[in-house]
This record gives sequence, structure tokens and C-alpha cells, in this order.
Amino acid sequence: MTTPEADESQAPRPEERLEQAVRTAEQALIEYEIAVETFRVEVENFSRLHEQRLGPLYARIEELDAEIAEAKAARTGDPEDIRRAEEARARVLPIPGVEELLHGWMDGHGLFPEATAMLTEQAVRPPERVRPSEEARRLYRELARKAHPDLAQEEEEQKRREEFLTRVNAAYARGDETLLRELAEEWAAGPVPPERQPSPAEELYARLEWLAQRKELLSLVARELEDGAIAGMLRLAPDDPDGLLEEIAGRLRADIAQREAELAALLGQG
Repeated sequence: MTTPEADESQAPRPEERLEQAVRTAEQALIEYEIAVETFRVEVENFSRLHEQRLGPLYARIEELDAEIAEAKAARTGDPEDIRRAEEARARVLPIPGVEELLHGWMDGHGLFPEATAMLTEQAVRPPERVRPSEEARRLYRELARKAHPDLAQEEEEQKRREEFLTRVNAAYARGDETLLRELAEEWAAGPVPPERQPSPAEELYARLEWLAQRKELLSLVARELEDGAIAGMLRLAPDDPDGLLEEIAGRLRADIAQREAELAALLGQG
């Protein structure tokens, strides 16, 4: 038989259910952040690869369109054809400072030799990975779950975790498995954060509200990524994005051949 005092000591604290709700929401938010960041890296890497492989082909098509328009204008002398030719040429004129923007495959004077080689299917530098490896993804998820700032209460510990995760995100974006392993070892050897202390109900409610707001912001980021053209292409071939790019490249090369034939015919008529 228990005494009233014993029954009272065993009764759950009013904040316990609220604390459980906060912990559940925190874990759910962390998993969602991991998913959004993983998708962001995949989209970013695929976008870079898309530019590297297909950018020169699109540029060649635009150049041929300008040359075709100019050949037609020279043959007809029609003011409307001349205007179209000028507009087509303006679209392919080099832009000062473009080298910094386009990361090494084009400068203010046109395509680099490596990019030109892509048009003739010569050997070039292998493109960057479309996405980090499965091992890199596993290491990233594990580190993000362990070191997430939302799991800390103290401001100093939150800052330490934020700085650490910045390094983790950078290594993951590069698909650097070695560095991710080193970071995992560093975290394992690091200071053990103090145990979380129970919070007053008011702070727990505020925490839940902040988590809900954070989830809404992440949803906006995820929606923006999903609505983009690059994400749409990834959905077409999630298991073989390289094959999708090669298929598009094949169609673009056929378009180039067709335009080259049209240009040759125009020049021959001239």
C-alpha cells in the first residue's frame, strides 16, 4: 500500500508531456533539415554538371543561330532579316567578367579549349560527381543528428555546434568522405555537452513555436528547390542523372548538325 506522499512523488510533472513534444519536434526538424540539405547538394551538383556538359552545346547552337541569321541577312538584304541577325549576334557576344561567373568553361572571348573539346567528344577532365557517395551521405546524416545546434541549450555550445556543422556541410558538398570521417572522429573526441535541464512550461511552448516556424521556412526552401528546372530533370532520372545528360547532349548534337547543314547550304547559295 502506498502513502499519499508516495503517490504524489510518482505523479508525472505537468511539463513532462510538453518536454516530450519538444524533443519529438526537435528530432523531426533535424531529420527534415538533413533531407533538405541532402536534396540541395544534389540539385547544386547536378546543376554544375549540367552547365559543364551541356553549356558548350547550347552556346554552339546560339552561335550557329547567329551565323544563320547573318547569312540570311547578307543574302536578302531585308531590313527585318538584318534586325534579326543583329539580335541573334547580340545574344552571343562575350560579356566582360563572365569568366568568374561561369567557373572555367568560358571567358570574355568565348569557349575555353576544354569546352570546345566537349563539342567534338574529345577526352576532357571528368565532371564533378552528381551527388556525394552513399558513405558520404551516411556520415553526413550521422554527424548532423549528433551535432545539431538545436540539441544544445547553452549559447556557447550552440555556437560550437554551428561552427562544426558548417565544416560538415562544406565537406559533404564536396563529397569528401575522408574529411567527414575525420570530423566524425573529432566530434567523438570532443567535449560532452551538459545534460539538458527541464525548462519551464512557458519556455517549452516558445520552443515549440520556434520549431514550427523553422519547419515552415525549411518547407519554403524545399518547395523552391523542388519547383526548379534542375530538380525537375533529376526527377526524370533519379538513378541515372548522367545518362539523362548524355541523352540531352545527343539531341543537342543532332540540333547542331542540322544547323551546320543549314548554314552550309546558305553559304553555298551565296
